[in-house]
Amino acid sequence: MKKVLLLWVLIFFSGELMAKSVRQHNSSHLQKIYKKVAKKTNVSKKALKKAFAFYKKNQKSKGLSSNYLAIADYTKTARHKRLYIINLKNGQVYRHKIAHGKRSGCVGGKVCKSSNKRDSKMTPYGFFKVGAKVGKTKKKRYSYLSVKGLQQSNKKVGYPSRMGGRDVIVHPAKYVNSGGRSHGCFAICPQDRPAVFKRLKTALLYSYTGR
Repeated sequence: MKKVLLLWVLIFFSGELMAKSVRQHNSSHLQKIYKKVAKKTNVSKKALKKAFAFYKKNQKSKGLSSNYLAIADYTKTARHKRLYIINLKNGQVYRHKIAHGKRSGCVGGKVCKSSNKRDSKMTPYGFFKVGAKVGKTKKKRYSYLSVKGLQQSNKKVGYPSRMGGRDVIVHPAKYVNSGGRSHGCFAICPQDRPAVFKRLKTALLYSYTGR
């Protein structure tokens, strides 16, 4: 009986040591990716630091993608490719245009105001998890990915309006090419939809508005 108990204790501690080693390896790898991205892109360093910190803390509990992390850096103008999708395996960064809300700033400009309130027509802020399945909107029949707020400040963003939430999604729109604005949705260029949708599924999306 003592031998069996000792064996189980050894197995338990071996497993704990292995898990600790894996966590340390993953943390070290993410730190290398962080430094690589910070060095080679112009994404806000404050946004990048916050995004990686949130990801490290919540990746498992929130079921976030282990492959990609995205930052919508709204401190950049809409004329620029300010959606940064980061490959967490090799540090490669894919950039795309993304719209902001009509009441958040002028056409082609930066976000001056942001809000997670329903009917604000402003860009929502904070951390979101992107959905895993592509859907179709009822009226215009365009493809979309859902989003879900991961913080107290944006927990109602991404929920249906009939449930007291704010309908915000990731979807393609032609106006994004010319710096146009949405009603708060994370609108992208139509030609970018295949690549963006493929990488964003279950990924962490940080909507950084400078707050």
